[in-house]
Amino acid sequence: MSTSTPPRLPRPGHAEEPAELLWRAVSAGDECVAIELVLGLLDEGADPESVLLDVIARVQARVGEEWAAARIGVAQEHAATAINDRAVAAVSMHPAARATADRGRITVACVDGEWHGLPARLLAEVLELRGWQVDYLGAQVPTPHLIAHLHATRADAVALSSSIATRLPAAHAAITACQAIGVPVLVGGAAFGPEGRYAKLLGADAWAPDARAAADHLAQGRLPRPEADHQQFDDLPHLADQEYTLVARNRASLVRSVCTALEDAFPAMRSYDDLQRERTAEDLAHIVEFLATALYLDDDELFTGFITWTARILVARGVPARSLPPALDLLARELKDFPRAARILRAGTRSLTIAPFTAAGNIA
Repeated sequence: MSTSTPPRLPRPGHAEEPAELLWRAVSAGDECVAIELVLGLLDEGADPESVLLDVIARVQARVGEEWAAARIGVAQEHAATAINDRAVAAVSMHPAARATADRGRITVACVDGEWHGLPARLLAEVLELRGWQVDYLGAQVPTPHLIAHLHATRADAVALSSSIATRLPAAHAAITACQAIGVPVLVGGAAFGPEGRYAKLLGADAWAPDARAAADHLAQGRLPRPEADHQQFDDLPHLADQEYTLVARNRASLVRSVCTALEDAFPAMRSYDDLQRERTAEDLAHIVEFLATALYLDDDELFTGFITWTARILVARGVPARSLPPALDLLARELKDFPRAARILRAGTRSLTIAPFTAAGNIA
């Protein structure tokens, strides 16, 4: 069977693109129409991989974009994701998607704490189409259970997926554990940064930006098995200062302290109702979690990217983003004895001041 990239789905000029048609069905919550569409494409001879990646994956990316822009809510985003997941399952059951497993065995899983399972599911289906025997373990796989599975199956490689950067410490633990038993690791997902910068830092054997690229990489040959001592945690010497450990361990108390002080630094918060206060605390918890991850990687850009993204999300929802700089300042006061944390928080504040503010105090 062929292991190279198959041709992408043709886009006839006289009809709407399949991805647009699927988007309409998914955004309307119409699972039946969505399934009929993808099965119809396969019945007409469309390549299964192209249906997965050029139609379903494109629509799923749009779901995320629409949520970020506040054009759909959380419930609609979850419903759309569920329909896309069932569309993937429908493709996998179609006769056109049957393939002979003759290339080896690979485990596909999300790192512990990563609940976005659809990207990994898409990769698992593409690898099966390319001739791999795939064990798809789904979302949030604890590392000890992953290792037990690898011992039982003797997989040739592991493909680990993560979309949220705060799961990178868990990803590091999983990468190290897999390599310690001689199993090479390919990683992918937005968590690993632009061009996979964090994949290299955390010692992964390979990185791919998407499912098609991952399958192409594996088609070039099996990943070499690492030596037993291939990766050690002392590859991140900055962790010796314990800032990551202390911030991560004291996240709850940091959030409480900043929440309490924020009413004086940001007087508008005094009029917040209980739900608004709860959401503010959730936002602060995310800020502290991303700060901890930036400390783990010693990477200011991870934090500044998250802060500017958070500002855009708040603005899209009509929430004043001007509360972010005082929150970062209060957090810096709490961590005044942590030089790396202070540096990262200053960088976050600078990234917000670069963006212009509207008359209402929101970032433009």
